[in-house]
Amino acid sequence: MNISVLDITIIFLYLAGILFLGFYISRKASKDLQSYFLGGNQLKWYYLGLSNASGMFDISGTMWTVSILFIYGLKSAWIPWLWPVWNQVFIFVYLAIWMRRSNAMTGAQWITFRFGEGKGARLSHIIIVIFAVVSVIGFIAYFFEGIGKYCTSILPWDLSLQIGSYLLSSERSYALIVCLITTVYTVKGGMYSVVATEILQFFIMTFSCFVIAYFAYTTVSAEQIDAAIPAGWKDLLFGWRLDLDWSATSLPAVNDKIATDGFDLFGALFMMMLFKGIFASLAGPVPSYDMQRVLAARTPSEAAKMSFSTIWVMYIPRYLMVAAFAVLALVYLSPEMSKMGTNLDFEKILPLAINQFVPSGFRGVLLAGFLAAFMGTFSAFVNAAPAYIVNDIYKKYINPTASQRKYIRLSILSSIMLVVVGIIFGFNAASLNKLTLWITSALYGGYVSANMLKWIWWRFNGLGYFWGMLFGLIASTVKLFVFPEIVDIYVFPLILAFSMLGCLTGTFVTPLENREAVKNFYKLTRPWGFWGPIRREVMQEDPAFVPNKDLRRDTVNILAGIVWQFAQVVIPIYFMIRENGQMLFWIGLLALTTWWLKKNWWDHLADADRQWEKTANPDASAALTEKGAVAR
Repeated sequence: MNISVLDITIIFLYLAGILFLGFYISRKASKDLQSYFLGGNQLKWYYLGLSNASGMFDISGTMWTVSILFIYGLKSAWIPWLWPVWNQVFIFVYLAIWMRRSNAMTGAQWITFRFGEGKGARLSHIIIVIFAVVSVIGFIAYFFEGIGKYCTSILPWDLSLQIGSYLLSSERSYALIVCLITTVYTVKGGMYSVVATEILQFFIMTFSCFVIAYFAYTTVSAEQIDAAIPAGWKDLLFGWRLDLDWSATSLPAVNDKIATDGFDLFGALFMMMLFKGIFASLAGPVPSYDMQRVLAARTPSEAAKMSFSTIWVMYIPRYLMVAAFAVLALVYLSPEMSKMGTNLDFEKILPLAINQFVPSGFRGVLLAGFLAAFMGTFSAFVNAAPAYIVNDIYKKYINPTASQRKYIRLSILSSIMLVVVGIIFGFNAASLNKLTLWITSALYGGYVSANMLKWIWWRFNGLGYFWGMLFGLIASTVKLFVFPEIVDIYVFPLILAFSMLGCLTGTFVTPLENREAVKNFYKLTRPWGFWGPIRREVMQEDPAFVPNKDLRRDTVNILAGIVWQFAQVVIPIYFMIRENGQMLFWIGLLALTTWWLKKNWWDHLADADRQWEKTANPDASAALTEKGAVAR
């Protein structure tokens, strides 16, 4: 890549600024574990929201999104539903409120809050700790491999070293340097440093998005785009089949990519995405940095606002940049890409576009922005995982009376240890490709059934959770190694059913243990669902308790939220390809759904805090009520 002295200077100034900010903030993190991992529950929701958005603004995801927009056009807006992306809507509508009411520090501690103590509860606690730690190691290895390739493509120096008989490649040298810098400020300052640096990183990235969007909009015309795309590329709606044929364009090889992806039966794919999406979203967030931001919020309502703001601030800037790079590539890079023939690498679209179209100076800002996106995601994972080792293993089972200083020292050591292990995996990424796929596919594939039932079914116990997670893990692993050619989403119902079998088997093997703990969970969390016997007992003991009757309102708000989120995906794309009529239609939907969520969700959040305070701290609630009565 052509990179000037000015660009390099900007990148180094960014790295120096991040280190300075991380160390400057770090003094706030040394008080106790709560301060180190959750910022003492004192960070404002909009700071956490910006931090969360920065953590989700990763390089690999952006490169992938550019490539699918290039290939599938407007229909690519549906493809992220594979994960599904609208699980964030479920979180901000109600799950963030339920989760924050626990006052837990980690997802594993939340499991203890849900199931109490005993054999089944301990097994469920241990398996979620293993899930969190192993998945973080896998992601660190993934990031290590990715950032090395990225730095090699943008920086001009060859840092390869011969150490005895071992050759340390330039990619790995760059990866070690960037991971080291990120780890230093992360372990030094904990959550405070992570949030502060991620906010800075978010603004750098957002500025970069608008710069490249302006450049693309003023460089590419609607006529040029129309000449470069196949029929149907601009159609958001679809039938049973994709019906997108690149044969008549300069890139007929794109058809091979569509066939390889297995997305030609788009109608069937969409139905499976809906099926998986509903169950996966009901399960809630996995125990990583996203859950950590929810638990770090000051109150349940602020946890919900944090999750809402993550979508609100991130989607439009990000998709402006994605659409900008896609149209630049379609118009100007098609001849160069056609020369690759059947070896066409769509992940090269983004670096090729940066190299050819972004001017010096702005290129440095953009490259620093992508570096910021990596560092934000990496630091979020590095900060989240050690809490499970220190708080959920060492403090819970080994030394519950140690000093806070010792816990923080062990947290720093745990962070370093996890990074080292992750880097070792990254060094062997080529030979551990199947293991990386197992971590990202099998672990998450086995997560859904057990974590959906924990919210909505009173009889579900710790043993059911353990066996449900284990059965899901087994089913996903068998699929990965025995049937790797089958698209994952098409076997999701089988994995879900097998995991559900484990949940039911484990649940009914033993009677419900820790009934009082389950009642306490229900009383504090106030979930809707199948809680009949527990609800009756709680109401008998506390006649003032009011059950959750918000299922219908939450369902409608989720539907509105999905439309609201989707509008923020397609509006920037329509803007960039000059489809102004469609853009205005979706702007109208965005305004309508924003109004709906303001009236039927945002305005009710204060009630969630009052109910939580009344249940969790009745003395304080009574004092507040009395104070209000006196004032009146």
